[in-house]
Amino acid sequence: MSGFRFLNLVRPFLPILPEVSSPERKVPFNQKVLWTAVTLLIFLVCSQVPLYGIVSSDSSDPLYWTRVIMASNRGTLMELGITPIITSGMIMQLLAGANLIEVDFSLKEDRALFGSAQKLFAMIIALGQATVYVLTGMYGQPSELGAGVSLLLVVQLVIAALIVILLDELLQKGYGLGSGISLFIATNICESIIWKAFSPTTINTGRGPEFEGAIIALFHLLLTWNDKSRALKEAFYRERLPNVMNLVSTLAIFAVVIYLQGFRIEIPVKSNRFRGQRGSYPVKLFYTSNMPIMLESALTSNLFIVSQMLFTRFPSNLFVKLLGVWEPLEDSAQLHAVSGITYYMSPPHTVKAALLDPIHTVIYITFMLSACALFSKTWIEVSGSGPRDVAKQLKEQQMVMAGHREQSMYKELKRVIPTAAALGGAVLGILSVTADLMGALGSGTGILMAVTIIYSYWEIGIRESGGPEMAALGDLIM
Repeated sequence: MSGFRFLNLVRPFLPILPEVSSPERKVPFNQKVLWTAVTLLIFLVCSQVPLYGIVSSDSSDPLYWTRVIMASNRGTLMELGITPIITSGMIMQLLAGANLIEVDFSLKEDRALFGSAQKLFAMIIALGQATVYVLTGMYGQPSELGAGVSLLLVVQLVIAALIVILLDELLQKGYGLGSGISLFIATNICESIIWKAFSPTTINTGRGPEFEGAIIALFHLLLTWNDKSRALKEAFYRERLPNVMNLVSTLAIFAVVIYLQGFRIEIPVKSNRFRGQRGSYPVKLFYTSNMPIMLESALTSNLFIVSQMLFTRFPSNLFVKLLGVWEPLEDSAQLHAVSGITYYMSPPHTVKAALLDPIHTVIYITFMLSACALFSKTWIEVSGSGPRDVAKQLKEQQMVMAGHREQSMYKELKRVIPTAAALGGAVLGILSVTADLMGALGSGTGILMAVTIIYSYWEIGIRESGGPEMAALGDLIM
């Protein structure tokens, strides 16, 4: 089947696929901020509205380890979060990048068809996930729920997924700032970190009730324990609940990532159209932003879901056990991988756990670094930010690299951009592993995604509001 025949398969669905029309004129900055706030409000409301028809939710959660990153909230309309749209985008982009689907992104019609294909595929994934969740008894056994309630649960999840897709499209079309996916991820991660720092709820860990929030627990322990040094030690290093060291680690990773955001190579360029006009094209260390870590998260989360569900149904099958063996956590129904491929793809959550199983640690670090570097290099080719695309952009704007002929511009960019992309991806992998070992709140991957997203929003805000970066040539890559 040829690429264009594949895209043409989407045509019959175009009339029924909901779409946000592009704005007829440039949307003012204040209106963009308003639309972004409205989008965020809708997401937060959906994250709190419970699904109608749930009988029980005490079973193991297949998305437990990736909920924060996938912007999902169990038992609510945001059950699936951004998983369908991220999975669909990743698969479609990789298929296009590998030329398995022939797409000419310079043609408006092809871009529209490709976008519609992504949307349709996301809806199919949402339908599949919702059906699997209901049939595997995540909300109660289907026999207890009944056919009507089971169907209603699936419909709720699919409609919620469509809302997420349309909210993302609303921002992407220029009505708001950035993308809905990034906004939802950053919000979910920041909400999780703030909750773990200041949560007033109490949890009984066997030693009596303790406050969940690390800061609340610190003051409570200092006020109620006579031995202040022991109280401080407990607040900083307590196990099984967020502690102050987790919070300090989180802030340290935030600071390191913001510092590394400033690392870039400035490539001098000059204009052929206007003599004397010079500038620079910055190639950042995090050239592909948070995409490598996002794609790695999408890959692992989908594998974890499949592995956990297969193991629940076929625990004695050799191939299922090879993929992953899952056991419940202490005093909980929640499953975690203890062997198999999924075990080696999941992080050791403490330094002690990393030292007790060094083989797991080495394999996990190797996997993270390799996956992030590979995804980063692949992404520049499929997203139109590779050296050939940048050279074409500069040529169209009649810009050339200072000291280079037009023909050698691509060679110079090919030397710099893929290296920056791979190195940036590997650095993100190292930071993610470090954050996980330090016990940072919200997971290492989550923190990296939150920081890079917040930083990109800060840059967008400066550019959109007419700041000094507005006319910078570096905006080409953003």
